[in-house]
Amino acid sequence: MTAELPAGPLAGVRVVELAGIGPGPFAAMMLADLGADVIRVDRVTDVATDAFGTPHPDLLNRGRRSVGVDLKSTDGREVVLALVGAADALVEGFRPGVTERLGIGPTDCHAINPGLVYGRMTGWGQHGPYAASAGHDIDYLALTGALHGIGRAGQPPVPPLNLLGDFGGGGMMLALGIVSALYAVRGGAAGQVIDAAIVDGVAVLSTQIHALRQLGMWQDPRGVNLLDGGAPFYDTYECADGRHLAVGALEPKFYDELVRRTGFPLPPDEAPDRTDPANWQALRAAWARLFRTRSRDEWAALLTATDACVAPVLDWAEAPDDPHLAARGTFVVRDGVVQPAPAPRFSGTPTSVRRPPPWPGEHTDEVLAELGYRPDRVTELRAAGAIG
Repeated sequence: MTAELPAGPLAGVRVVELAGIGPGPFAAMMLADLGADVIRVDRVTDVATDAFGTPHPDLLNRGRRSVGVDLKSTDGREVVLALVGAADALVEGFRPGVTERLGIGPTDCHAINPGLVYGRMTGWGQHGPYAASAGHDIDYLALTGALHGIGRAGQPPVPPLNLLGDFGGGGMMLALGIVSALYAVRGGAAGQVIDAAIVDGVAVLSTQIHALRQLGMWQDPRGVNLLDGGAPFYDTYECADGRHLAVGALEPKFYDELVRRTGFPLPPDEAPDRTDPANWQALRAAWARLFRTRSRDEWAALLTATDACVAPVLDWAEAPDDPHLAARGTFVVRDGVVQPAPAPRFSGTPTSVRRPPPWPGEHTDEVLAELGYRPDRVTELRAAGAIG
């Protein structure tokens, strides 16, 4: 008998997710990781029954069940509204106005369920001059100023994967917004609409940089500041084997520890005053020469888990085997697939990856039965192409 998995702090919350890509699914994954019962509404044309019973490879879809529905059909709309009637929240990531045209917009859903939290995930937001336009993570970062600040001095900006926009400023903000609105509903408030725009979220994430600018502690050119690779004691260095170390010895006492443990500098290099940016170029060259004398793992053995604030730059395959991450269970194995574990940690309502990613439509019959649909009605809907 399989032991029952932990319920998580959102146990008892039901979320309807209208299938999308990127930040919307990430928000739904976070809610599912935290224990919510998330039902993903996939396109009926994506249903492939021969794959049922095996994990789908898209880890962003883990933890939920899937129904296949034709959102453009009258019967498909009926199914979605039935799901909404039994739900606490909905997540959608279409362009503004799309769900309204489908008859499943906020007004339609709140007529069925006034307490519903309706979460909307877009790049530009629900209104504004660019709201109806397409865009991607790099565009949203560009507009907020964040992309301008990422990159080497004198070189073009570098997109930081799509972690900052799609997932940090987008999906994570939507998940926070939904949980906050659910808390308000539990306190007696009505349901409401969450307008989660990546441009808004990224702007909020950059608050500290705006504060440093106000304090006169940040220059607008990229790659010349304390935290953007400008400082030689907050940067990455190539080692003898071509791999890299990350050095974050910001505070003087941590820098002193780094100097002590490494024996910096190598003769005939000098150790100029690190507080003067005029010395940073020479200081970086001296550190670079020193770090090239040993392999990454040799340096890691000397410096990791010390107050020198140094860590090896691990690749995707190496990260799960790091001793600290392994001890904490930062990565887990589910159905033979190594993947990030749910975060954060809860002492009383622990989280878990409760389900593998579903194939589109894998749980259609199961979910409709829970909603009270008779088998003959399910057969009719399938014959009409409204469900898969």
